[in-house]
Amino acid sequence: MGAAEEDPGTTTELAPGEHLAVIRKAHGLTRSRLAGRAGIPLSLLSAIEAGNRVLTPSVAASVGWAMGLGMSDVLGKATVAKNEARALTELRAALRDYDLPETGAAAEGRFGDDLATARRYRRKFDVSRLLGVLPTLLRGATAHAHTVNTATAWSDLSEVYSTVYWLAARYRWTDLAELAVTRQRWAVEQRPTPMAAAVAARDRAGTYLNFGDAGRGLDVVDRAIAEAQRDLSGTERDLAVCILNLRGMTLAGRLPDREEAGREADRHIRSAMAVADGLGSRDSTVLGLTAGPQNTVLHRLATYVDLGRPQEAMALVDMLPAALDGLPATRVAPTHVSMARAQLDLGELDMALRNLAIACDAAPQIACIDPWFRETLRVVSSLHRRSNPELVRLARLAGMSL
Repeated sequence: MGAAEEDPGTTTELAPGEHLAVIRKAHGLTRSRLAGRAGIPLSLLSAIEAGNRVLTPSVAASVGWAMGLGMSDVLGKATVAKNEARALTELRAALRDYDLPETGAAAEGRFGDDLATARRYRRKFDVSRLLGVLPTLLRGATAHAHTVNTATAWSDLSEVYSTVYWLAARYRWTDLAELAVTRQRWAVEQRPTPMAAAVAARDRAGTYLNFGDAGRGLDVVDRAIAEAQRDLSGTERDLAVCILNLRGMTLAGRLPDREEAGREADRHIRSAMAVADGLGSRDSTVLGLTAGPQNTVLHRLATYVDLGRPQEAMALVDMLPAALDGLPATRVAPTHVSMARAQLDLGELDMALRNLAIACDAAPQIACIDPWFRETLRVVSSLHRRSNPELVRLARLAGMSL
């Protein structure tokens, strides 16, 4: 069975706002009817489809709900290159074989090398190469965990599942993302550790973003924070709580009720800042995740953009050099996309374009799969109304027709 058959759902080369127009028509809805069902102004929906306004996460969730779709269906799943389809099929097979470890696949040296390679590709936002190594890594980590049966081995396996979830979320493969977090939780439960449990809860909460159900995701986060505060102490507790609050910020910023979104986001921002203050000046890496004062600044900026508070986002600009120092492309590129979104909201088209270029230079593959990069580029191009070599370059990298 081919990869496309195993992963039902709409794939698209379109930016989210363009894709919204396509699926609205496919559902036989007029703009007026969809806007009424979603509870958004008709003028806003018209501007989004025309390319004059950005489709935001909260609006995507609202129109998705109105059509009985998850937010990832509104955005459209990113397409997979033909030469990567086999790796995706093999990854799905490895996920199915979670309790059927391969004999002889648990060589310590090979497993350690493969895990280090996957970590490197993830940090670089090299999704193509990461997809290529994950099937072998997952089988090796599974065999290793079953063979040595230690808490460390099961935590390593849970990290691999977390990486599968991360990749699936980037492509908006909702079924694969959900399966990955289910397997991740299963791995944690074999030899439980509170930190691995916190990371698993963080990833599970993230799956709710795919369906536009940020409220339920926040419930998962709040329960996990209480468990981390109960089961951990010292630096480990602060790191776990910080990781969970960062996820809480993102979820809160995408709640459809703007008043509730602001209240919940500010609550998680305050909590993250409080624990980050005790973690020193540099971030730490925990099971593939970056947490601490630096990433807290970056998540605050992104959350303010999602909340429609671009001035507060741009007020953090002076803090960005220190916040970004030493962090991987997985943090650098999305942050510049967030800055571009804020600047677009403020009418600063040239600065928005500049930050999109910085994001693309830091992680070129973000142009092909990140919906917010692609949507921001679409609207910047629409509003720019003149030929621009940088627009042409980014559009070519993104595979978009502007």
